[in-house]
Amino acid sequence: MMKLAAAAIALMASTAIAHAEGELNLYNWGNYTSPEMIKKFEDTYKVKVTITDYDSNDTALAKVRQGGHGFDIVVPSASALPIFISEGLLLESRPDQMENFKNVDPKWVDVPFDPGRHYSVPWQWGTTGIAVDKSVYSGDPNTSAIFLDPPAELVGKVNVVPEMSDVMHMVVTYAGGTPCTGDLTVLKKARDLLVAAKPKWISMDYGTVEKYTKGDLAASVDWNGATFRGRLANPNIVYGYPKEGYPIWMDNAAILKDAKNVENAKLFLNFIMAPENAAMLSSFARYANGITGSEAFMPEDMKTAPEVNIPDSAKAAGYFNLACAPEVQELYTKIWTELQK
Repeated sequence: MMKLAAAAIALMASTAIAHAEGELNLYNWGNYTSPEMIKKFEDTYKVKVTITDYDSNDTALAKVRQGGHGFDIVVPSASALPIFISEGLLLESRPDQMENFKNVDPKWVDVPFDPGRHYSVPWQWGTTGIAVDKSVYSGDPNTSAIFLDPPAELVGKVNVVPEMSDVMHMVVTYAGGTPCTGDLTVLKKARDLLVAAKPKWISMDYGTVEKYTKGDLAASVDWNGATFRGRLANPNIVYGYPKEGYPIWMDNAAILKDAKNVENAKLFLNFIMAPENAAMLSSFARYANGITGSEAFMPEDMKTAPEVNIPDSAKAAGYFNLACAPEVQELYTKIWTELQK
């Protein structure tokens, strides 16, 4: 009997150790995950988190489609999430039934890109606009002309983030169309604008924050949080909301269908819906997060930051960035592929 008891204790101990040595593999946008929040999760659940970076929804989708990646969680934008769902790449993990789901802001609950939130939870949301170093160019930053028809001061000093959906929609609205249009006349104009503009750019790069500090860039199509972080390092950086139209987006954490650490992944989704943990994400990356109550835990400077708080004068030009119809997506991809050559 004593031997049986000892064996049972040993089994329990080995099980506890296995849990303590649990893993979670997060596949996320680069420089977008709070180290403080990750440490808190690791300490709370004794789970080791490994983060692998990507620079666009297209990159993430291609990698996940290949399989054999070893990732548990991915963080697609609203424009890409329906593709992940329709292709069966995500686990229907029912975040809407998790304890902390009650903290999700009601406007982010029954969303068109994941109705009822059966697959995903809010990570962060923001806008895509124009960052400009005003010490180089003092003109109006509130226009996509900054990257599509750069003023002389900015030629050869403009970066464009490599996110097709955001950039294509900005070009389409600049060309006089509406997001997700399939109008071939508008798309030809958009294509011609991009082809003519590209020689005037210095790069199509994801990592911009450090480059603003070093003065390597004078302007960029960029996300509001990255621009905010750039301004904190270089006060000359300003953020513009293109008057022709700019995307509003949301990134969402979801569990992959072939995840190996499903229970740890579920713990993580629930964890980031707690206000104080969501605030850690926002405090690091400088975006809003979609979790009610998180504001109380965030830095004071986020409450007034022009990159986070859309000015009333710019609100009408914003549109939420959703997935386009497959036939339109194919046209956009052809233009984007040509641009990469």
